[in-house]
Amino acid sequence: MNMIPANESADAKVFTMLENLSDLIPMYNSYFNDWNIKVFNRTQYPCQNYLSANRRNFYKIHLITQGEGLLTIGLNHYHIHQPTILFLHPNDILSWRSLAAPGEEKGHFLLIRKNFIGHLPMLKLTIDTLGLFSNKARSVITLGNEVIPRFERLWVNIHQEVESNKDFVLESVQAHLQLLLVDSMREGKFSSPEPVRGEYSHVHRFFRLLEEQIAEAGLDNPLKMRTAKEYAVSLDLHPNYLNKILKEQTGENVSTHIRNRLIEQVKILLSQSSLGMQDISYIVGFSDYSNFHYFFKNNTGITPTEFRKVNQDKFDTLSG
Repeated sequence: MNMIPANESADAKVFTMLENLSDLIPMYNSYFNDWNIKVFNRTQYPCQNYLSANRRNFYKIHLITQGEGLLTIGLNHYHIHQPTILFLHPNDILSWRSLAAPGEEKGHFLLIRKNFIGHLPMLKLTIDTLGLFSNKARSVITLGNEVIPRFERLWVNIHQEVESNKDFVLESVQAHLQLLLVDSMREGKFSSPEPVRGEYSHVHRFFRLLEEQIAEAGLDNPLKMRTAKEYAVSLDLHPNYLNKILKEQTGENVSTHIRNRLIEQVKILLSQSSLGMQDISYIVGFSDYSNFHYFFKNNTGITPTEFRKVNQDKFDTLSG
């Protein structure tokens, strides 16, 4: 099994959409690259301003040993200005704005592919027992400076194990991660958030509704809302206002976000299911397959069939 291949709106800055960070960290927006666990150093990969609006295919543990920033998880807002460890669930709607000067950020982050957790039963049991990812009151933990050297050593050990070809790598990584989770609970203090208000709350409501509509669509519940006007009406907002605040906060309008999320969902269905093309077309709201075919090819450059042929083999390999 292959573990490693390689204040409300804060200011007028535009958050970089997470799916556009592929030039910084290539696998962020991909369900299809060949990895199960990845470890990064924040000095080499500093955290950019971003808004992650849709469900990701990985759990993220983020140790911040130096730096400052504004973190939003759902409708909870945190000012991070001392050593902190974050446990971020794949379904969390996140935003981050760095307040650190270039070169000031230090720490590490780790990604674990969501469907790989099942291969680490003891780690899964620890995650479920401690509730660090699922219980939002436990997702942000402040650490004392005196424990940081121990956490740093633990993280270095994890990184070395992930990169090694030794026997029992999975068992070793699993044990190290369990210790990291337990030490976080034992040594840290749960941070209290400030509630998000104003325009960002509307942005969050839009992305939550978009995620509910698209991710939960199925043969018995095909997608019904596909236009900016439909989403604005459902949120009791004027379409022009919703477009304005999304453009200010993310750099993209409502229709672009809907289209991008729809394309991502189609890619997931093509690569991770055996559904026929007509069924996938129906699920994402196209009554005519030719329109679906044109929509996908026009936005990706390849046909749905071509995409499935290339990427389903990769998913089957990772799942095996």
